[in-house]
Amino acid sequence: MACTEDWGRSHMLQRLAKQLQFYKPPSVLDELEDDNDDGIGLSSGISCNSLAVRNEECFCANNLRERRAAVLICLFECPEGELRVILTRRSMKLASHPGDVALPGGKMEEEDADESATALREAMEEIGLNSGLVQVVAKLECFMSQHLVTVVPVIGLVAEIEHFKPVLNAEEVDAIFDVPLEMFLKEDNHRFEEREWMGWKYILHLFDFESEQGQFLIWGLTASILIRAASVIYQQPPFFQGHLPDFQKLQKAVHNVHNVNSNVP
Repeated sequence: MACTEDWGRSHMLQRLAKQLQFYKPPSVLDELEDDNDDGIGLSSGISCNSLAVRNEECFCANNLRERRAAVLICLFECPEGELRVILTRRSMKLASHPGDVALPGGKMEEEDADESATALREAMEEIGLNSGLVQVVAKLECFMSQHLVTVVPVIGLVAEIEHFKPVLNAEEVDAIFDVPLEMFLKEDNHRFEEREWMGWKYILHLFDFESEQGQFLIWGLTASILIRAASVIYQQPPFFQGHLPDFQKLQKAVHNVHNVNSNVP
């Protein structure tokens, strides 16, 4: 926990750091004993075959880091007293999700001590954010990408945002911008679509945002993570209706499919 002096004049960040030091994300694996008989993964419409082909990658200890990633929810207080989050637009040169809005982040590497180290390293590589400017205060519960990569959101606070001079990696990032975190709880700029993924029906949330840097669409996993982050930080649910994919149940489903396949002779 950082001392008061670390936050400069930002009482907002100081209060937020104190609030989040007590946040404990729910653990999926800790709950598996209670839920192993619920049939998740076998009767919920998930294709066991489609999950089984990935189970070795998902759960083999040797490949754990290859299937785990982290993103940095980098928050700062703007001069108007608003809490804002830094986002990027992925380069059109990238093979996956070119042009999409994303949080700084990527897959874990061997030298990374933990998910926080991954998120900070990726932020430095992508946008030139020095880790010395960031105070990591919490991690949210895991999310899962469409490729079944476990994604850990890491919340970091920047008290001296004026010292951050972005340096974009042109191979990975086309643009950097920031938005109000509270936007992800409001109906303004929000729309939705009904979707189905891995047998789960859910609402896909999309947020339109315009700034002097251009027009941006924030959607998919990034929007899901930011809705959750805003709900935790502001301690209230969003004003709009709709539900996200149940990432907790999905992880349990993958785990159960792995157990089933492990018992097949």
